[in-house]
Amino acid sequence: MKQSIEILHPAHRPAGRIRAAVFDFDGTISTLRCGWEQVMGPMMIEFLSGGKEAPAALQEEVMQYIDESTGIQTIYQMQWLAEKAETLCGVRRDPWWYKAEYQRRLEIAIAHKKQALADGDAQPEDYRIAGAAELLNAFRERNIALYLASGTDHDDVLHEAQLLGVRDLFTLIAGAPPHQAACSKEAVLRQLFTQAHFSCDELLVVGDGKVEIALGCKAGAFTLGAATDEVHRSGWNPVKRARLLQAGADAIVGDFADLDSILRWLD
Repeated sequence: MKQSIEILHPAHRPAGRIRAAVFDFDGTISTLRCGWEQVMGPMMIEFLSGGKEAPAALQEEVMQYIDESTGIQTIYQMQWLAEKAETLCGVRRDPWWYKAEYQRRLEIAIAHKKQALADGDAQPEDYRIAGAAELLNAFRERNIALYLASGTDHDDVLHEAQLLGVRDLFTLIAGAPPHQAACSKEAVLRQLFTQAHFSCDELLVVGDGKVEIALGCKAGAFTLGAATDEVHRSGWNPVKRARLLQAGADAIVGDFADLDSILRWLD
């Protein structure tokens, strides 16, 4: 059995200095959008194959791109799709059209989860990664300011964070701005350095994607990768772990259930 926390850089430890933490949302805290790849992948393949049976090489290329781009703003993924569709099929569409179509299909796939939470037929913990809320509350008790940065549309992040009972725990929530191709994760990090005046050794970045972990590493922050199993909400996802290793995470967890181990690493 894998340990509850895998410390990859023992010499690079927070040592009690953390004053702010930036969390990713989907796959790190929330499982509401679990399975989004199974919506985006078939949609991309459909538009890139012109509705015909897609060659295996094209299917592999699409799934590899999705794997590599996990964590970035959705509009950037749709820009890739738009350029590829024009090259392969001669079809020219605005990337925002593709994004709207993807959002429509994804919302159909996850609407029942949101409705169950809104109606009280499901509980917030049913769609949170194990221990996520407890970790956030433990950070708050330590006076660590919490920030949420997501590639999902801003209003959707606000709504889903509310459904999961974590919205009020964050000092700031930043999702993708409406009709703007801007990286919310990079913007939040820049704000913390330039406006909130945190130093890099006072900042922790937590996420299940290599985008936020790589950004945190580049900024000199401490990074905690979350190799989460979104289906079961606990345990380890080896594919995510490999991504997080490649991105340079200082430590990796499968979930946040072993709160004591995480807090010991922070101290």
